[in-house]
Amino acid sequence: MSHSEKTCKELYEHMTDQYHIVIPSRMGSSRFPGKPLHLLNGKAMILHVIDRARESKAQSVVVATDDERIVDTCIAVGADVEMTDVSHVSGTDRIAEVASRRGWSDKSIIVGLQGDEPATPPDMLNRLAENLSNHDDANMATFCLPVTSIKEYQNPHRVKVVRDKRNMALYFSRASIPARREAIAGTTYPQSFIHVGLYAYRCHFLKKFSALPPADIEMEEQLEQLRVLFHGGRIHVDEIAEAAAGVDHIEDVAEIEAVLKQRFGS
Repeated sequence: MSHSEKTCKELYEHMTDQYHIVIPSRMGSSRFPGKPLHLLNGKAMILHVIDRARESKAQSVVVATDDERIVDTCIAVGADVEMTDVSHVSGTDRIAEVASRRGWSDKSIIVGLQGDEPATPPDMLNRLAENLSNHDDANMATFCLPVTSIKEYQNPHRVKVVRDKRNMALYFSRASIPARREAIAGTTYPQSFIHVGLYAYRCHFLKKFSALPPADIEMEEQLEQLRVLFHGGRIHVDEIAEAAAGVDHIEDVAEIEAVLKQRFGS
């Protein structure tokens, strides 16, 4: 049986590094204010996210926030929560603060599960941690999906990634990459992959990352992961068949509620 054919449970049994999940969560979303506490099937969104993390194989689950209302909601269900600096500009910075505070070992692996992704399968979280554990030269790990339409290939809101033969990221872009120089009969776009924004980090690298200066390419594309590549870091990118649905807008609520009932009974 090949590595890709192993179940997530079998993969995890071979993993030796400690594995933690940190859930960055804030109330100030411009597109959906108060999102973490919005009720999905009668329960706050952040609590569904905590449930998915608790169903994984992680040694610990910590919510990282800057809002007392989220703290109170998490404490009410016995969740571990850290009040973090309000000045953080990204979830990665918030995760890094928790890692430093907790004193986790440099070899630990941390998966960042966003507070608006309540339907992320626990096996996906385990697989991401395992992928990073299996690639000693990678500082981070993430996922991608095959592009399935020309519209998706050309959509600047769908971030594309190009990988090398070992599935290490070469570049991420909002542009249509790889670009085809000459038309090929019967096809409209080259093989391309959409980045799925779920990350695992090695703890020692995460602590360094937040101190690295932003790169010009990062600022141009508005893609934080380009800072990693610019400074010589390596990101392993595994291909998956389907990404979990997230909640970006209030219009996404009905769909995600249906998914939560069907897949998780919650």
